[in-house]
Amino acid sequence: MPSEPPVYLDHAATTPVRTEVREAMLPWLSERFGNPSSVHAQGREARAALDDARARVATLLGATPQEIVFTRGGTEADNLAVLGRTRAAPGAPVVCSAFEHRAVLASAQQAQREGHPLRLLPVDEHGVVATDALDDWLADAPAVVSVMWVNNEAGSIQPVERLAARCRAAGVVFHSDGVQALGKLRVRVDELPVDLLSLSAHKLGGPKGAGALFVRRGVELTPLVHGGAQEHGLRAGTEDVAGAVGFALAAELAEREREETMRRLATLRDRLQQGLRERVPGLVVNAAAAPRVATTLNVSVPGALAEMLLPALDAAGLAVSSGSACRSGAVTPSHTLTAMGLPAELAAPSVRFSLGRDTTAAEIERALGVFPEVMERLRAFAGA
Repeated sequence: MPSEPPVYLDHAATTPVRTEVREAMLPWLSERFGNPSSVHAQGREARAALDDARARVATLLGATPQEIVFTRGGTEADNLAVLGRTRAAPGAPVVCSAFEHRAVLASAQQAQREGHPLRLLPVDEHGVVATDALDDWLADAPAVVSVMWVNNEAGSIQPVERLAARCRAAGVVFHSDGVQALGKLRVRVDELPVDLLSLSAHKLGGPKGAGALFVRRGVELTPLVHGGAQEHGLRAGTEDVAGAVGFALAAELAEREREETMRRLATLRDRLQQGLRERVPGLVVNAAAAPRVATTLNVSVPGALAEMLLPALDAAGLAVSSGSACRSGAVTPSHTLTAMGLPAELAAPSVRFSLGRDTTAAEIERALGVFPEVMERLRAFAGA
C-alpha cells in the first residue's frame, strides 16, 4: 500500500505554480518566443504581452506602469532598492531592521563596505520593529530606510504605514520588502507612502525567478545591471515575458481570493497552534502577541536537538523550515529570533510552519500527529 504524500507546510519558502499560471505562460515559452526589443511582428507581440503584464501589476498595486520594474525575483528587487538607492546618494547612511531578510541585510552590509554608515533598527520580543528608534536617525538624512512588511520567519506584520509616514515627513526614501505580504494583506502603494516595494511571484503561485520592484515616480536609483535600456533603464537585459505574464496572473488570482483564503488559513493556523501547545510540553510560540499573517506559525521546542530537527521531520513526512527558507538546514540560531531576544536554546530548535491556499484541515491533523512524536524522540535523544 503506497504511503501518504508528505505534508507540505513550507509555503513561505515557495509555492506550487498554479495551473492557470502555467497555462498562461506556456505560449511565451514555446511558439511566442519573440524578443520584446525587436521591431518585427514577433517582437511587437512579446512587447504587448510584457506591457500588459506590467499594467496589470501596476493596477493591482495602485501604481502606474512606469513605476513597475520587473526583476529576476525578490532578492534582486531588494538589492536594486537598497544598493541602487545608496549608490545614488554617496556617503548617506542606510537604515534597516535587525531581522530583515538576508537579501536586504546583505545589501545593506555591502553598502556599508562602500562607505555608507549602517544603522539597525531594534526589534521587540514580539517581532515588531521599534518605530520610535527611527526618529533619531532620520535627522542624518539616510539614503534609504528599509523595513520588511511581513517578517518571513515569524510572520509578524510590521508598522510600515507609520514608518513610511515618518520617512515621508523627513524627506527620506522608504523601502519595504513586500514578498511575504502580497497575497496575504492589502498591498496598495496609493494608500501607503512607500517609495520602493519588492515583490516575488513564486510565493503566491507564480514562477520562480520572476519579481518586481515598485519605484515611485521621482525616486532616483542607480542601476545594478548595465547594458540596454530595458525596464525604464533600471535593469538591462532581455525581459522574461513568460515570467512577467505568470507573475501578473498569479498576483491577480491571489488578490481575488485573498480575503476568503486568509480567513480559512487563519482558522487552520490557530488549530495547529492550539494543538501543538496542548501536545508538546514547553513549546514556545514565537511572535504570538504580534499581529501576524494568517499563514505563518513559528515555534521553538526547548531541548530538541536542533541539527536533527528538519531531517527527522522530513523523514516523518512533514516539510517545514527552520530559520529563513534561504538557510534551511543551518544549525546556527535564526537571526530573526535572536534579534527578538530569544536565547540560543530557544532560537536554534525553532520550526516555521507556513500554510498555503492548498493546505487542508486533514494535513493540519496529520502534522499534529507527527510533530509531537518527533519532538519527543529528539528530546529523548538529547537527554532533555
